[in-house]
Amino acid sequence: MGKSIMPDCGTTASTLVLALALSGCATGPAYVAPVSDAPAGFVGAAAVEGRPAGAAAVDMTAWWRSFDDPLLVSFVDRALAQNLDLQQARARVLQARAALKNANAALLPSATVSGQVGGNYQSLETPVGRIANGFPGFDRSTEIYQLDLNASWELDLFGGRDAARDAARADWEASAASAVAARLSVAAQTADTYILIRSLQARLAVAKDQARTQQRLVDLIALQYRKGIAAELQLRQVEGAAAQVKAVVPALQNDLDMAMNAIDVLVGAQPGASRTEFAVSAPIPAPPGISTAGGPAALLRRRPDIIAAERTLAASNARIGVAISEYYPKFSLSGLLGTATTAIGGVFSGDATQASGLLGLRWRLFDFGRVDAEIKAARGRNAEALAAYRLTVLRASEDVENAFSTLVQQEARAATLSSGEVALIRARDTSDRAYKGGVVSLIEVLDADRRLLETRNSAILARAAASRGAVASFRALGGGWSPPQLASR
Repeated sequence: MGKSIMPDCGTTASTLVLALALSGCATGPAYVAPVSDAPAGFVGAAAVEGRPAGAAAVDMTAWWRSFDDPLLVSFVDRALAQNLDLQQARARVLQARAALKNANAALLPSATVSGQVGGNYQSLETPVGRIANGFPGFDRSTEIYQLDLNASWELDLFGGRDAARDAARADWEASAASAVAARLSVAAQTADTYILIRSLQARLAVAKDQARTQQRLVDLIALQYRKGIAAELQLRQVEGAAAQVKAVVPALQNDLDMAMNAIDVLVGAQPGASRTEFAVSAPIPAPPGISTAGGPAALLRRRPDIIAAERTLAASNARIGVAISEYYPKFSLSGLLGTATTAIGGVFSGDATQASGLLGLRWRLFDFGRVDAEIKAARGRNAEALAAYRLTVLRASEDVENAFSTLVQQEARAATLSSGEVALIRARDTSDRAYKGGVVSLIEVLDADRRLLETRNSAILARAAASRGAVASFRALGGGWSPPQLASR
């Protein structure tokens, strides 16, 4: 409920004293940043730092440059400048900043200036006109000139608006951290897609070699079949196998087209815009060294999603104070100073001056049941935000451990397959010399080619997975920004 009372000195003083006395009961819970139970180090840290690439000092703010691939760097830089998801995230930060300014303004007095000029011609047929016409010198035409300065201020005696400002500030900081998280995500997605494109190009080349090798085998068996040396069953089997190998080529080409379209969208361009830049195949970028010296403690400082979750928790805590402040009365002061006259020449005369003052009171005195419910709801949202923060920390550690495992294990797999590839190349060369010497048939040579190409395809997959694991590691560690850039609290 609400009402306005004229400022009586005794009433006003006693009311304000009572309000100040009650103010100590209205403060919300003080915010205490949650303590993480993160481990002292990562399980996979030793394996990552013990890789052949070592734990070289990599610039975490621009980790994509450590892959030593100029085109990859170009695509990531373009994505960070032009990506439309990032533009939306930046716009949300501006909105949160505006909300903070609005919350700050709510703590200050507000003032408006109003003025009006009017005229009136009184009817003599109305009751007012008939009465007024009976007085001598009655003038049916009147004018009014009025200029007023109005000011009002809601006194934040119980900290409700101050708590709302704290919540708005935390929301803004969470929004800024979320924008940084979006930036890291775009950089990682772009680098990951680039590596995928290079791996698909390499696999497509291998698949085409496999198709040619398989077709040579079909031609050989067909020749033997026509001469009565090979059975029809053998011919049909190799024809079916050749069809399966050939079918891989359009599937890989389809994946490659989609990956190229995806990287175009990431850089804010029309799909197909960058096809010419991938006209020439290039090696898959090798994963660089990664340092994990900071461990989980550094992760809590670097991961913007953790920072955003913590700021969201702070905002929910401040909103408990906003809800608690509804237990207490709201006082407002308002005043008017202006001038009003029927003659323009007397606008600034002393007789035209008018003034008023008002002390307002609004108190949900008989609505405490709803206030209780609002406070419980605010505490429930705070508990939810705390659980969300803890889950974000756990998932961040999970991301790091999974990325480290992928990087180390796929590098080991790639190394094993590379060794196998070398051995199969020698076996293929040996079988080719034996064939030329008449010791083995062409079928054995083609079979050696097939096994070599299959191993080469697996090695490409492993190298790409290792490089993508490095990208995931940088992303999981919060690389791609400098934490001090986050707005100060």
